[in-house]
Amino acid sequence: DDITTSATSQRSFVVHKGDRANMVWSVIQNFKTGLKYRGGWWNLVVHMYTNGDYPFKVGTYMGCDGAGNRYYENRIDYPFGQHRWVEPGDINNFDSSSIAPEWHGWMVSQNDVPPQSFEDFVEAKAPHIINTSPSDAPAEYNFPVGHQEKMFNFHHMHNQSQVRSRGYNIGNPIVGLPPGAPDAYYTQPGSPYNPASRKKLEFIGELSGGRKYKSQKWADRLRTPEEKAAIAAAEEENVKKEMEKFAKLKSQRLVAARADRGGTIAGDEE
Repeated sequence: DDITTSATSQRSFVVHKGDRANMVWSVIQNFKTGLKYRGGWWNLVVHMYTNGDYPFKVGTYMGCDGAGNRYYENRIDYPFGQHRWVEPGDINNFDSSSIAPEWHGWMVSQNDVPPQSFEDFVEAKAPHIINTSPSDAPAEYNFPVGHQEKMFNFHHMHNQSQVRSRGYNIGNPIVGLPPGAPDAYYTQPGSPYNPASRKKLEFIGELSGGRKYKSQKWADRLRTPEEKAAIAAAEEENVKKEMEKFAKLKSQRLVAARADRGGTIAGDEE
């Protein structure tokens, strides 16, 4: 029994020793591949501290987008869900919204067609599309169907809600959006944030000193207390003149009525 136990322990030690040797050898090979793939120690260390395990992942280059993000695939060495990945063009400023929309479906395995092959895919599928409703647009121009909002690609920010001003004429200093740049997110018609719903500023008058106004209410806000008092006095004078004019007209009517009928008029106290 002692001899059997000793032999088993020796075999177990040899097996564990072999596993450790294989593990060390695989780590060395990964580093050698990473050094070759990344172009030296510096780039390897930079990617290790920014992209985690990506520096040691090797796959087939599938393409890149306008921001310089590079997309890879390896279906042999990695399980589903880890077989596709992106290496950022700007490793210091990257989040999930930095992935281009045309690559997003491929990244999450919604489709297996990379964007550069999408036109060939559409060309192959278009003849088999059944037109279920009359349309003057050919099928190849009507696929895919849907509303497409005009996009303002600023600094390759595909999350359009970030491309927005933080205040009037100040832009967005956080993302570097300059003043006056148009907001890229969708707004409903009639919303004050929709440029088409904003009325053009038109002035209807001007006070002394170049104080322009677009309405009488705005003009009243611009006037000084002295100007308001002068206007109130002028209005009071106008009312007084109107009352005097009305009293004169009334007196003339009374005289005309007496001359026409003779006698007095009911209600006349004169």
